[in-house]
Amino acid sequence: MRTPVPGMRVAAVGVHVLDMHVIGIGSIPGGSDGQLVDTIRMSAAGTAGGTALVLSRLGAEVWSYGAVGTDPIADALLALLGREGVDVSGLVRKREQQTSASVLPVRPNGDRPAWHCIGANGAFTLDDLPLDRLDGIGHLHLGGPEFLGGEAAARLLAHARSIGPVTSLDVLAPGDPDLLAWIADALPHTDYLLPNDEQVLGFTGATSLADGARALVDAGAGCVAVTRGSAGALVVTADEVVEVPAYAVDVVDTTGCGDAFSAGFLRGLSLDRDLRGAASLGCAVAAEVARGLGTDAGTYSLESVLASAAQGARR
Repeated sequence: MRTPVPGMRVAAVGVHVLDMHVIGIGSIPGGSDGQLVDTIRMSAAGTAGGTALVLSRLGAEVWSYGAVGTDPIADALLALLGREGVDVSGLVRKREQQTSASVLPVRPNGDRPAWHCIGANGAFTLDDLPLDRLDGIGHLHLGGPEFLGGEAAARLLAHARSIGPVTSLDVLAPGDPDLLAWIADALPHTDYLLPNDEQVLGFTGATSLADGARALVDAGAGCVAVTRGSAGALVVTADEVVEVPAYAVDVVDTTGCGDAFSAGFLRGLSLDRDLRGAASLGCAVAAEVARGLGTDAGTYSLESVLASAAQGARR
């Protein structure tokens, strides 16, 4: 397990999605009836795209690599990423595919079922990413390795590590032992694995998060940082187990909080924070995102989140 260096230069590879949030859904109207809602908002999302956006907000230099369509959804997604400073020149256009998108009807209690179209994310291959574009990068974050498959993901991560970058991995699909087997080849080349609690338990069949995370470390990951929703985060290596609480916040929508935690945790490591400090920063960023709709909600910055994290530590 290696630590990112200050002056973070990141390649965010893999799943890029345009999310459409619909707030105030009491029920789905019957027939062709309509319904007024509170808010409809678009945001850049995905285990690569959402993390890329938040990392850029936190002061990292970020390049996105993945696949989108040639449709207006792609235009909107690239514009949302670009206005946050993410370099989107590595997102290839697939004329035969629509851009991946989700519609998220958010109920008054915060529940958020989803309709999702995989689209161009399922067509992205390593042929779409010239490996020489990774030269000079300090960190490679792969979101959604299941779309590449474990063998291709392993080749990408191994190449990155051979030229210097630290690697991280975030799985999009729900936890399932068969999925873990599908991506297992990638784990020995992963410095930081960033699953949620349901994925850890589903992947491993463990009865506790700590045991499940240790099993993933035994499978090759250098460090496993697990998000636990309102319970915060758990960070596990071969040598230690660190628990970090969540920050108290009035939640508007939790969409993108996992990506926000990943970005905050990785940015914290690049600032020479230890695992506890990095996870605390990740939780603070997730709390900022939970206050709004999507990863780009509000006006948070590295400075404001560091201040929030310091205040939280003094409580």
